[in-house]
Amino acid sequence: MKVLVVGSGGREHALAWKLARSPRVRTVFVAPGNGGTAIEPGVRNLPLTDLNALADFARAEDIGLTVVGPEAPLAAGIVDLFRACGLRIFGPTRAAAQLESSKAFAKEFMHRHGIPTARHASFTEAAAAHDYVRAQGAPIVVKADGLAAGKGVVVAMTVDEAHAAIDDMLAANTLGVQHNSGGARVVIEEFMAGEEASFIVASDGKHVVALATSQDHKRIFDGDRGPNTGGMGAYSPAPVVTPNVHARVMREIVDPTIAGMRAEGTPFTGFLYAGLMIDAQGRPRTVEFNARLGDPEAEVLLMRMESDLLELLLAATEGRLDDVELRWDRRYALGVVMAAHGYPSAPRKGDAIAGLPAPDAPPVDGHVFHAGTVRADDATLRTSGGRVLCVTALGESARLARQRAYELLQPIEFDGAQWRRDIGHRAVEPR
Repeated sequence: MKVLVVGSGGREHALAWKLARSPRVRTVFVAPGNGGTAIEPGVRNLPLTDLNALADFARAEDIGLTVVGPEAPLAAGIVDLFRACGLRIFGPTRAAAQLESSKAFAKEFMHRHGIPTARHASFTEAAAAHDYVRAQGAPIVVKADGLAAGKGVVVAMTVDEAHAAIDDMLAANTLGVQHNSGGARVVIEEFMAGEEASFIVASDGKHVVALATSQDHKRIFDGDRGPNTGGMGAYSPAPVVTPNVHARVMREIVDPTIAGMRAEGTPFTGFLYAGLMIDAQGRPRTVEFNARLGDPEAEVLLMRMESDLLELLLAATEGRLDDVELRWDRRYALGVVMAAHGYPSAPRKGDAIAGLPAPDAPPVDGHVFHAGTVRADDATLRTSGGRVLCVTALGESARLARQRAYELLQPIEFDGAQWRRDIGHRAVEPR
């Protein structure tokens, strides 16, 4: 069959790469795609972003399955539209995607269903938010209530940082948050100590299949310093998610979420991402929900997945995930993000990229997934976004996977490139 992947980032490149390896897939279209998907074998870019145009294309080309990568089309209702047109699509409806698109909705949902998370309060007025911060003190977390490409979170270690974040999110909006219908809003949460992990499942609205565990690195600089980003690298599996923690996450977070959404008349179908904070006693709490695969988590997870991704997604769209058991490569996967000059505040675009492996001769046990790249008319690959590449590799241990990923990264060059040198440090050098 022919498959359509919606999006243009590293997650979408990884989805297209994995789907193209299925024996049942003829062609994977990526809309709009990037410079990497333009040259990936078995993959074709489709220069469309309008949802109605995508639905028309899916009908005309007899697309057998559409997979939505990023959050914006989900929040805009692409799943509702495709289903109304009788088209098979994997992802949550607009109402279900509120678990990501509205942090206030997600927090209230978790409170209703007893799902462990941080104490919180929501504000639309800056004065009330500032009063709350003064009463609570720091450290404290300030989140923009809307879509912010993973960057709308400030972990304020001082009260002054929290006040500045409130003013930015409610007025200046330098993060470019897509506000919900009620306008600008912030959610202020207690600071949770512990170790973060990414826990992602596929859901058909009733049943779930857990993917392998992973952990990403949000801060831009080594040692987890500097501002939050969309993610500077990831690895899988995450040792902090022990079998006991895994069981607790399923029992206390995932199962109540899927059951609660179904009970409220908005069954969740698609990838559900629970960002976790796991304390020293192994107790998990929910930092946030995403209604999609993580990025760069998708790159390392799909590198490790031995099962046919198409079969998983078809089963999910047919309500039969209870029959699915996934197979995983026992090795570690680790991905390092190469970001553009000026990222995350003001990434520069247009720099030529050199030293990439040939698309028809990819490295053994590794792949360079493109995110912010474009293929120019002269076939030159250039930067076109903040996170440019995710250089990903497999290894028998976290240390070997990291060594291999940095070896693959070494010959790749573009002006102003920046990347972290310590991706996977928690797995390589466990405390």
